[in-house]
Amino acid sequence: MIVRAINGLNEIVGRVVSVLAIVFAAIIIYDVILRYAFNEPTRWAFDVSKQIFGFYFIMLGGYALRHKAHVRVDILTEKLNAGAQRAIDLLGYLIFFFPFGWVFVTRSWDFALRSWNQGEVTYGAIQMPVYPLKIAMCVAAGLLLLQGIAEVIKIVFDRQEAVE
Repeated sequence: MIVRAINGLNEIVGRVVSVLAIVFAAIIIYDVILRYAFNEPTRWAFDVSKQIFGFYFIMLGGYALRHKAHVRVDILTEKLNAGAQRAIDLLGYLIFFFPFGWVFVTRSWDFALRSWNQGEVTYGAIQMPVYPLKIAMCVAAGLLLLQGIAEVIKIVFDRQEAVE
């Protein structure tokens, strides 16, 4: 039940956020056409596309973990039996992933809160607020940490749910 809820949450977030790739591409194409066809570059497209890409990239961490799309080095474990692989995966989550996830959540929260309180904006051609992206970092860290919990539950209970 918990695993299904976490998987579902990250699946929905991943699918919704993936639409931003189309928006990101459209802004770049628009800017290129204006710049080279009409010699009228936009002042805002670079800054906006940078913000959208940052949001897109950071928000898909939990979705990527759910679909096992993160980079892994399986050279040492690929020849081990399934039980040994599960034990190493579990240790990896406990020793590396969860401490990193906790630091990511807590530090990104502080980072976002400071940005919000200062009303931080970009220094580019247009001054866009930065705190929404920093808040997204904190949300993304939470989603990644939740997905890590789901993955550990799957390892412990030897459950491999189908990844759609």
